[in-house]
Amino acid sequence: MSEPSIETNESMPATEKFDVIYKCLRCGTNVTNTELSRLPEIKCICGFRVFNKVRPPIVKSVQAI
Repeated sequence: MSEPSIETNESMPATEKFDVIYKCLRCGTNVTNTELSRLPEIKCICGFRVFNKVRPPIVKSVQAI
């Protein structure tokens, strides 16, 4: 009898891709960078071209030296 083969994820590099979320300063619409890259110019649905980068909800703890 042969043992069943178990596949591990060690051979594949763990690359997580996060979408950056931007918020229109005029109307407040949240847009991802993939949605903005589809359009020929960076513009909100309201026509405004100024966006603010929204902070991710992940809290990082850094240990002091």
